[in-house]
Amino acid sequence: MSKYILKRLAYIVVVFFVTSFLMFSLFSLIPSDPAKNQLEGVKKNLKPEVYSQMYQDLREKMGLDDPIVVRYARWMGFMPDKMSGEFDGILQGNFGYSLLRQKPCIDVVKVPMQNTILLNIFSTILTLLVTIPLGIWCAVHKGSKLDQGVQAFTILGYSLPQYIIALVFIFVFAVLLRWFPVYGAATPGSTYTGFREFMDRLYYMALPILVGLFGALGGMSRYVRASMIDALSMDCIRTARAKGVKERVVIYSHAWRNALLPVITSIIGWFLSVFSGSVILENVFGLNGMGSLYIKALNGRDAQLCLAIQMFYTVVALLGNLITDLAYGFVDPRIRVNK
Repeated sequence: MSKYILKRLAYIVVVFFVTSFLMFSLFSLIPSDPAKNQLEGVKKNLKPEVYSQMYQDLREKMGLDDPIVVRYARWMGFMPDKMSGEFDGILQGNFGYSLLRQKPCIDVVKVPMQNTILLNIFSTILTLLVTIPLGIWCAVHKGSKLDQGVQAFTILGYSLPQYIIALVFIFVFAVLLRWFPVYGAATPGSTYTGFREFMDRLYYMALPILVGLFGALGGMSRYVRASMIDALSMDCIRTARAKGVKERVVIYSHAWRNALLPVITSIIGWFLSVFSGSVILENVFGLNGMGSLYIKALNGRDAQLCLAIQMFYTVVALLGNLITDLAYGFVDPRIRVNK
């Protein structure tokens, strides 16, 4: 197992650097000029020829005219920065400077990342607590009227776009019932701390979490149901029932263990997709998260901030693939990952 993990980690490192280089090259095409932005405040006080010379000198100091490979090496931290002469890149913890917010990217993404992680963790926990038991129950009672009703209801969440579900939930729970707030991540002007602050943020995220739950009902519950139906038809399940094993043990110990293997990929893949899917929820509900920040950075042509957020998504995807492969070995001992 340890040998396999080391090989996968080496694979992750290679893919990370290849992906980061492609992303850096792509975002370098954004029509944004850091040297021009830095001189914006003094441009009106200088003569055109003086400004032009200062502009060219600054571009030279910042290394903006160097080849893309050299600029990538500086950004990653393989080469010393041209202005400071020190190694100061991603590998050293420097994710760039946001021209949009006028501060380091690492400081810009702290609060949005907390909101995104909080939103997605609670969405994942609530969705799994609902969809897995629901899928198992529907599989055990396959063909019943209640099962047919659940399938008809959950297909709505599978078919409707997430922003449509969000608008309907806003109208019902925020406009008609007035149970939840519509916009924001916390009470405006509040000075809560500790547990009170946590509950306030969770209250504002309750409606987005419910939207995510409804949207996942169709796909996840139907996937669990299909996997359980296949598992319940296996010969080992028939043998266990013939031996008089309790039905609860047959369902949750034998059948669910066999059905879990194909479900793991869906669960982890869905969890990773939630981070990208939160772009819609965060923009609809005005949450200060990574998704909404990414959209603002793209609209503001803030290449450094876009790259920092994109690297976050890249790391999440790579680690998710590793976790998926390792989970196979823990769930099913027949799968060996020693080579």
